[in-house]
Amino acid sequence: MLQPTRATPAATTHAEPPRPPSARWALAALALSMLLAALGTSIANVALPTLAQEFAASFQAVQWVVLAYLLAVTTLIVGVGRLGDLFGRRGMLLAGIALFTLASIGCGVAPGLGWLIAARAVQGLGAAFLLALSLAFVGEVVPPERTGSAMGLLGSMSALGTALGPSLGGLLVAGPGWRAIFLLQAPLGLLAWWLARRNLPATAARSGAARSGFDLAGTLLLALALAAYALAMTLGRGSFGPLNLALILAAACLAALFVQVERRSPSPLVRLAMFREATLRAGLASSALVSTVIMATMVVGPFYLSRTLALDAVRVGLLLSLGPLVAALTAVPAGRIADRFGASRMTLAGLGAMAAGAAALALLPATLGAPGYLAPIVVVTAGYALFQTANNTTVLSNLAPDQRGFVSGLLNLSRNLGLITGASFMGAVFTLASSTNDLATAPPIAVAMGMRSTFAVAAVLIVVALGVTGRSRPAAASEHLARPEQRMAGFEAVGEELPVGARRAGALVGADIAAVAGGAVGDRREIDPAEAGPGVAVATLVAGRARARAGVDRRRERRKQRAVGRQRFIAPVVQDVEPRIER
Repeated sequence: MLQPTRATPAATTHAEPPRPPSARWALAALALSMLLAALGTSIANVALPTLAQEFAASFQAVQWVVLAYLLAVTTLIVGVGRLGDLFGRRGMLLAGIALFTLASIGCGVAPGLGWLIAARAVQGLGAAFLLALSLAFVGEVVPPERTGSAMGLLGSMSALGTALGPSLGGLLVAGPGWRAIFLLQAPLGLLAWWLARRNLPATAARSGAARSGFDLAGTLLLALALAAYALAMTLGRGSFGPLNLALILAAACLAALFVQVERRSPSPLVRLAMFREATLRAGLASSALVSTVIMATMVVGPFYLSRTLALDAVRVGLLLSLGPLVAALTAVPAGRIADRFGASRMTLAGLGAMAAGAAALALLPATLGAPGYLAPIVVVTAGYALFQTANNTTVLSNLAPDQRGFVSGLLNLSRNLGLITGASFMGAVFTLASSTNDLATAPPIAVAMGMRSTFAVAAVLIVVALGVTGRSRPAAASEHLARPEQRMAGFEAVGEELPVGARRAGALVGADIAAVAGGAVGDRREIDPAEAGPGVAVATLVAGRARARAGVDRRRERRKQRAVGRQRFIAPVVQDVEPRIER
């Protein structure tokens, strides 16, 4: 007689689903990527004199060790962000980290200056991937209510890399030698690659038709235009000659040609219609203006501290590192504040702090010494950290997933262009206001006058940024966008079982319903028609019904209260009359 076979545990149990990636370690991978990109920018400057001696080269030649990296980042960051949107951000970020790591090794073993410059350009290409895709990945690894905190962490690591670069580079050049400043980045790159591979979630690539439509012509034209502008702002060591003017004209012509190509392209690199959106336009413009201003602290600070306050080189270096250190320490709390009080409000608060600090520096008497200079600098830097975190959060949190890489590249590009422009423009203002071309030997009073004039211009630029931001992003808008996501959190778990198209449509309709219905039950904020989604008609109907139900409930409650009042009035009379009737 056949006996029924007993099922083995292996046959009756399902395989354990793969463990989801850890958000904490995914953020660690993104933070380390930002640290590497910032170190690559700041660590090489201190080695330029040593490189000039090592390769028997002029300063104009060795400065390309820094320029090659900056040009690669600035010119390619928008294109690589778009590549991440098309081919999947995870794969592109892993490729960028690997490229950065291999280029770091190439820099460390470079036999000549030309090899070193070429390797630095490749390293800058890898850094463009790190900068553009790390910010874009935040929306994939943290929930919307923690976006500000995550942006603050990435900003903190970027500031930390900027602060550590000069001091760490100086120690390595004085110890093992200049090659160590590049070789040190290789093991950090390997660690970042391993963390990213293990913990970053997979991101879907676009369809084959969409990927084949990558705008190569537009990418090359934009890169050439940005390269011409960046070279015009950096070459000449403070002077603006015929070569700089020719480069500016070339940049303008290439930019105009780029716009024409993008208008006719079936799949443009930059969708020009995106710039009609006020939040994106204001975010990019204010980022460029604020970065121009923050560069004034780097241009003016060394001369004011050394010439006007007569501090030695060691103290000047220590005091200059205070700004990036403050930014590193305040970026994470700034992100939490943005999550708590709304990113748009904190964007304005950061700009207000920067304006106050710049105005204080414009009125600063030299008699207050180093403490009098450092106190406003701390205010400016903390405001900058708050602005960057909140501005990035506002711009990136409301984008479709397939646009985050591209817009993240635009944000980084606006910041880099602001820094490049600030180095040239603020330097020119400082030199003109000091009434001398030789700042190294300028009288202390002249340097103090130049510092005050430079920060007066900086304060005006920040007021302009405040006006641009305030008109386009009222504080209520960010709360209106954030709160519906929190109200709809309970529906998202059910929506995960739906097809992707249904989830997207449902999310748009549901967010509108939550936004308008939220106003119906006491959250009296207006819905911006420019931001109304496809569910606004349904949302309005739901809101009207909710208000009607609320009105009925209020009327019922009033009737109950009147009935209770009548009962309280009649009960004593009845109690007094009933005994008499019985008698």
